[in-house]
Amino acid sequence: MTEIAQRVAGFEGQLRDAGLRMTQQRRLILRVLAEADDHPDAKGIFTRAFAHDPTLSLSTVYRTMKLLETQGAIERHAFEDGVSRYEHADQEHHDHLIDIDSGEVIEFSSDAIEELQRRIAAELGYELVRHRLELYGRKKRPGVRGKKS
Repeated sequence: MTEIAQRVAGFEGQLRDAGLRMTQQRRLILRVLAEADDHPDAKGIFTRAFAHDPTLSLSTVYRTMKLLETQGAIERHAFEDGVSRYEHADQEHHDHLIDIDSGEVIEFSSDAIEELQRRIAAELGYELVRHRLELYGRKKRPGVRGKKS
């Protein structure tokens, strides 16, 4: 079974566990989400799925995304642009760098950042349970220097 097929099966199982029946439109939404290698918003998921089923409604996408989020199958990110974006919850922990000009979301991991966060929490008397790190930036243009402090 491919990774996408496994992810779709996992999504379906989580919706069934919530007592929901699987419709063709839900299956289509799940497949589109499973195939996504970016951080689509509900409208992006709708656009991709609508190309295969023009009877699909945006409200069906929103309801399905909310159900998947409630079941812990996906994570919703509300970056500064105010648009909720989604990604699979079965990924290893990572952080995000958001390009403020293009809206591109870049995933990255850093052992040094993870250790620093654990150390800061410990110094303040806490055990880190979970966290999210979002960095916002813009690509440097050749020849442009940052301001000196």
